[in-house]
Amino acid sequence: MAGSTDNVIEIDAPILYVWARTNDVRSWPDLFTEYARVDVLDEREDAVTFRLTMRPDEQGNAWSWVSERRWDVATRTVRARRIETGPFQFMDILWTYQELGPDRTRMRWIQHFQMRPNAPIDDVRMTERINRNSVEQMRVIKERLEARRSTVMRAADVPANTRRGGDLRSLLTPVTVGSAFGFGGIARLGPGEKVAEHYHPYSEEYLVVASGRIAVDLNGRAVAMEAEQAMLIPRNVRHRVRNTGDRDALVVFHLCPLAPRPELGHVDTEDAEGRPLPAAVTP
Repeated sequence: MAGSTDNVIEIDAPILYVWARTNDVRSWPDLFTEYARVDVLDEREDAVTFRLTMRPDEQGNAWSWVSERRWDVATRTVRARRIETGPFQFMDILWTYQELGPDRTRMRWIQHFQMRPNAPIDDVRMTERINRNSVEQMRVIKERLEARRSTVMRAADVPANTRRGGDLRSLLTPVTVGSAFGFGGIARLGPGEKVAEHYHPYSEEYLVVASGRIAVDLNGRAVAMEAEQAMLIPRNVRHRVRNTGDRDALVVFHLCPLAPRPELGHVDTEDAEGRPLPAAVTP
């Protein structure tokens, strides 16, 4: 005989956000109430192996085991299994994610397992325990993910993107805060620095100069801007941003709506050195 559980919850956040946050195993101690520590042992493009340590139980025991997760981005499914099975003969989990709307996601956990003959608990009692715990942990995850959508993001919270030049930080995105219709952040350019020419096939871009002086080249036409000025860049308009002042320039940007997929959002027309690209490429 084997045990099986099936639990579902709906989270008011985009699927890309729920997927990214719940598959970042390093953040699990902040996402689940039962886990104290995660140590990543091996990491690949579509899989991760890690040691999971629980918070001490009533007797002071801190249970720990090694698990593996493999994911398929195309189908939004994850298959997980315990490598160190402990009291289980086996423990396999299927995670599925379904998009219900721009900012609503259904997450489902299906667990199949079997207890060892000498385990202190049988399949029936473990099924009851997992069902209780899954419902509680799903509730906590929903509550924490929805609350984090309104968190304050700092520049230090995200890595710098310097591929096109300057220091770009996308602060409010589908991945960081679960934005459903656009994304935004800041760009810092030193004197003489620029963001290489590109365009957005799906999004308008809104630029606000917070400090410094810049020039925006729109299809080759230069437009000067300074602090407390703003500009709209329509879709498909090639643009390059240059710092024309003698001190750092800080520019706030926002794009909406989102492209169908993140990699379609930007089309580069030159490299960071200003050399024209032989064909438009996406990052």
